Amino acid sequence: MKKAILSLSFLLIITSIVAQKPQKLNTNQLYEKVQKLNFLGTALYIAAHPDDENTRLIAYLANNVKARTAYLSLTRGDGGQNLIGSEMRELLGVIRTQELLAARSIDGGQQLFTRANDFGYSKHPDETLEIWQKEKVLADVVWAIRTFKPDVIINRFNHRTPGTTHGHHTSSAILSVEAFDLANDKTKFSNQLKYTETWQPERLFYNTSSWFFRGREDDFKKAVKGFTSFDVGVYYPLKGVSNNELASMASSQHLCQGFGRLSTRGNQTEYVEFLKGNAPKDKNDIFSGINTTWNRVEGGGEIGDILYEVENNFDFVNPAKHLPALMKAYKLVQNLKDAHWKNIKSKELQEIIEACAGLYLEASANSSSATPNSTIDVNFEALNRSIAKVELSSVKLLPANKVISKNIDLTNNKRQNFKETISISNLDFSSPYWLNKEADLGMYKVDNQQLIGLPETPRPLQVQFNLIIENESITVTKDVVRRYSKRDIGEIYEPFEVLPQITTKLKNKVLIFSDDTPQKVSVAVRARAQNTSGSVSLEIPNGWSVSPKFIDFTIAQKNDLKTVDFMVSPPKNQSEGKLKVIATANGKKYTKELVEINYNHIPKQSVLLNSEAKVVRLDIKKAGNSIGYIQGSGDAVPESLRQIGYQVTEINPNEINEKNLQQFDAIVVGIRAYNTVSELKFKQKHLLEYVKNGGNMIVQYNTNRGVDVAAPFKLGLSRDRVTDENAEIRLLAKEHAILNYPNKITKEDFNGWVQERGLYFPNTWSSEYTPVLAMNDKGESAKKGSLLIAKYGKGNYIYTGLSFFRELPVGVSGAYKLFANMLSVGK
Repeated sequence: MKKAILSLSFLLIITSIVAQKPQKLNTNQLYEKVQKLNFLGTALYIAAHPDDENTRLIAYLANNVKARTAYLSLTRGDGGQNLIGSEMRELLGVIRTQELLAARSIDGGQQLFTRANDFGYSKHPDETLEIWQKEKVLADVVWAIRTFKPDVIINRFNHRTPGTTHGHHTSSAILSVEAFDLANDKTKFSNQLKYTETWQPERLFYNTSSWFFRGREDDFKKAVKGFTSFDVGVYYPLKGVSNNELASMASSQHLCQGFGRLSTRGNQTEYVEFLKGNAPKDKNDIFSGINTTWNRVEGGGEIGDILYEVENNFDFVNPAKHLPALMKAYKLVQNLKDAHWKNIKSKELQEIIEACAGLYLEASANSSSATPNSTIDVNFEALNRSIAKVELSSVKLLPANKVISKNIDLTNNKRQNFKETISISNLDFSSPYWLNKEADLGMYKVDNQQLIGLPETPRPLQVQFNLIIENESITVTKDVVRRYSKRDIGEIYEPFEVLPQITTKLKNKVLIFSDDTPQKVSVAVRARAQNTSGSVSLEIPNGWSVSPKFIDFTIAQKNDLKTVDFMVSPPKNQSEGKLKVIATANGKKYTKELVEINYNHIPKQSVLLNSEAKVVRLDIKKAGNSIGYIQGSGDAVPESLRQIGYQVTEINPNEINEKNLQQFDAIVVGIRAYNTVSELKFKQKHLLEYVKNGGNMIVQYNTNRGVDVAAPFKLGLSRDRVTDENAEIRLLAKEHAILNYPNKITKEDFNGWVQERGLYFPNTWSSEYTPVLAMNDKGESAKKGSLLIAKYGKGNYIYTGLSFFRELPVGVSGAYKLFANMLSVGK
């Protein structure tokens, strides 16, 4: 029971870190920080996506070996799917970035990225590297190596097996192998050397596992003979959990991917294959032969003598007694010639000294956001909970560099509070930096070299607490935050943001006009300053019209909003374009929408996107009106169908019975519903009875992992997919109603699709089904299972792996027409 309590308390501490509450180290954690302080070795783990990382190995390196460890994820997972909400693409990338940071806060690693955009599944690294513009993403991997300076690099994937796994996976290994040599070549990517130096890692490994040898266990046993191996199942008494439990908790942070999992315990062997560099002398130690002591740094020997003594005689009851020694070491670190280790060890020592002194230092704004050229009141708290002699000499406001003298003695446990008014000068908005410019298909655009690779935008306001501890100067830097409470929640910490004075929002990112009837378009205008006045107008494509031309608004209270309505008229004929919102106040134009992402497991995120929507004048016909929709893992298809005039009711699977389905003209089952909604297997009999009695049922894609969609006839799901969104389409059932009524479907209706054609197509089915389409990626056989229809009783059962969940929300005209035909079958 005692172990369970320790594990729980540790998890609660971790949770508070993720929730952005200040880290409050207990002495066990403090001692572990001292241990890491005395290990001067660095490891970099490289893969392609959030969830690719081996948290067992990262946790082992960070917590058992005590190495400075980071995970370089080439992408932010923008091309995946979201099991917890409706955010997709760039917003999903923001969520997955924060989930990776949450995972690293648990397993002890750091997080790095490149500018690579996760454009979706890729079958071969040749395609991946072409879309990623290989030299750009290679430059980013070199930059990560030059700035993080790893002794050891470990690839998650095998660079020698192209075409056997996701093209992004293999590409991450290919790029790592190349970058291993290029990072030390001053003629390569020389523009980086304005900010860093070349670096040569000692060795490169490939982290293999039995997973890559599924069904070939004997081959795996032969392959790993002679590889470096170690047991990562070690137990950490100071934490009350094992390394595997720690790793499970870390990987469970990937909630939007459905990675919540049981923790595991016991021994587990990891294998790494040596690829390049200087081979380790001890095959069970990847750092073997690398100097990881303080002696690796010129002038580090004296520092090591002090800090090893602190580690060997650490006082868990009174860590403050180590402050004189720690301050002496800190002063010596400031004299190191090696700027890299000086910077790293200064920050680590600052954190340890702050914790040993029981210091609580905070700068909390009275609002969670402010606008440029405004002021904000910030409440400061400084508290010394040790008997050490501590003075707060001044605070320095960044980036303004304004110094405010204090000269306050921080006596034991006597809280010091004061307030300062801070001017918000012309600061950049605190939105994710990689989204500030429109991205290419394969790469985000980031001009500032020093931002590349950072997990998130540096916070806009920081405070340096300039202290004198034991007669030595030290500076502790804190982000300005917003701390407040709610009665039903308690204490809440939020990031402080700099945001535009005015943001606008359209309800829908796609506006579908199924005929030439004008539609009301509502714009929500939000002000982030008192007494804000201005006007709003819409910029529309040629051939469209809007009335009125502009609308004035006045908003008295900060953060209040006002909704204004325009009438937008489409042209007579089919047309597509962008509708943009422009707000004007005091001669300035505001064109951004604020998207706030707020989940319990990650800090609140504020994302600024262009305030715009795609407008589509679509010649579309439909039969039937009332649609029942059963959500799976979550998608925006219901709202898309409402856009073209359907009445869509989202059905609670628990409430499905024989009678309540009869009211619908068609039933649509959302993506991965049979994977994620366990109740469906008990309700399938009612759904099939509905079809048998004349209903129309559409089932969208499910993964093939242990799922039974309980179709009326034999249907075998596979991993078949067509990733080229421009792959040629062949119409197999040209005379079938699904391609002719009420809309004529031609090959042109598959133009403009995004990311992919579809995924997890069936590859076996009984003769009752009619395959409607054929398609394939380059060099592959035709895939005919993307759209299957079967007559069942009086009704129709349709199974489709086409990616309607991606196409409809971005306004692909042909996808709307085909979906309308699917809903209209038999009408």
